[in-house]
Amino acid sequence: MDRMKLSEIYQLFKKITWALFLLALPVTSFPFFPPALGGEALVRPLSIYPMILLVLLVILPHLITRPIPRTLLPLILFIMVAISTSLLSLLRGIEPVLGIEVNVRVIRGILTLAIGCAFYLTVALLPDSIDELQFSMRWIYVGAVIAIFWGSIQAINILFPDSNWLAFLERAQSFISIRRLHPERIVGLTYEPHWFAEQINLLIIPWSLAAVLTDYSVFCLPKFITRKWPYIKLEWLLLGCSILILPFTYSRSGLINLVILIISGLLLFRPRKQIGLLIQYEKKRIPVLKTNMAMRKLLQVLLTSVILFVPIFYIGSKNLFFSRLWNYWREQNTNMTGYLTSIGLDARVIYSQAAYRTYESFPILGVGLGNYAFYFEEMLPFRPIAKVPEVLQMITPESGRDRLITSKNLYLRLLAETGIIGTCTFFAFVIAHLGCAIYLRLSSDRESQYWGTASILGLIAFATSALTFDSFVIPNMWIVFGLITAATRVTSQTYKTLDY
Repeated sequence: MDRMKLSEIYQLFKKITWALFLLALPVTSFPFFPPALGGEALVRPLSIYPMILLVLLVILPHLITRPIPRTLLPLILFIMVAISTSLLSLLRGIEPVLGIEVNVRVIRGILTLAIGCAFYLTVALLPDSIDELQFSMRWIYVGAVIAIFWGSIQAINILFPDSNWLAFLERAQSFISIRRLHPERIVGLTYEPHWFAEQINLLIIPWSLAAVLTDYSVFCLPKFITRKWPYIKLEWLLLGCSILILPFTYSRSGLINLVILIISGLLLFRPRKQIGLLIQYEKKRIPVLKTNMAMRKLLQVLLTSVILFVPIFYIGSKNLFFSRLWNYWREQNTNMTGYLTSIGLDARVIYSQAAYRTYESFPILGVGLGNYAFYFEEMLPFRPIAKVPEVLQMITPESGRDRLITSKNLYLRLLAETGIIGTCTFFAFVIAHLGCAIYLRLSSDRESQYWGTASILGLIAFATSALTFDSFVIPNMWIVFGLITAATRVTSQTYKTLDY
């Protein structure tokens, strides 16, 4: 009896801690962090607190007593390469930059990778059934609803500015993030607007869009609602709110990623019911619908693009910096270099060029995790940087500034810091998840088809967003990979049980 009670208490504790972990995902720069957990870093995920308990009490015993997913094998190889090249960098005699020594960066780089892998393992190994997978998505959605609600309140202040209301929002935000609010952009529960946009694109859009496209829901609505309104899905509402709120971040890459996701979903996974309806119409020989399938898809993409771009243009016009995307070309003597400077991308181009030049100098194993910053000034491209204040500031010593530059591009960071070997092992990890996603999508089971559709969309979101972020600690991409692994593992176990 005592064992049964302990088991029930353990399961309840695990469930509550798991829900708190998922609920806390939107908070990425929590102010109340001890130095031992990275209290001086910009990225401080609140979900680390419940994750520590889950890793100690659930994940480590799981790794010891049960088989590990095959998708973990290439990640282990990547970790080995990353640690090896980081330790080798200690022998190169790298000079400190801004008072930061190479051993500090190496330790921090390895620690951030370890935290990211812990996120992946927690999400990949904890759900053990379809019900637990659905439970996980529901709590991710709950956290998303809170983040979108808070972002919507910030958006109201953009539409109807009020200094007193902004002061109240900033006081409230100080308990959530280490950075003050942007008066003209929303940040949700994150550190900056771009982070919020990518959070929506990776943690909300793929899964809610897949639910809409496959007519699936992780929520069980009361029967009187489903009978009266059989097509109502809460994911529809979540998807719509996400699309409406994301433009207020004024994140250029975030909006591009959103458009790519929506169009990819329509092109790849248009609902079968709609296709059947079009075939029925064609049998009736309605002239408007006699065009071939490719033309229909093109028209659908064009219509969707118009629907998406109209609110983006309307909302974007209210922000002078964002509206430079199209207003610049109305000026005289326009050129591509001036355009990149106008929209603030020239600095990112320089970061990318420096990262690639670092890779060319150390092509096999790279320079070690976090060490790109030590080579940045040496690897700057041969071009004047006086007109790029952001880069000029980064290479100019300043009292009190101790944050080193990063490449802001995951692909180039992998090449620069882990070389071609580390990059290949990491992409083997990504390709393994793509294989899982395709396997799920091609399944005859409706449940698996939903997870496969969401997984493919999640990987598309990762592929595009990785062009503009390079952190291993931000949990977004690890949650995507973890859900793909968990869905594959759970559905495979379900099929084996049914076979017996």
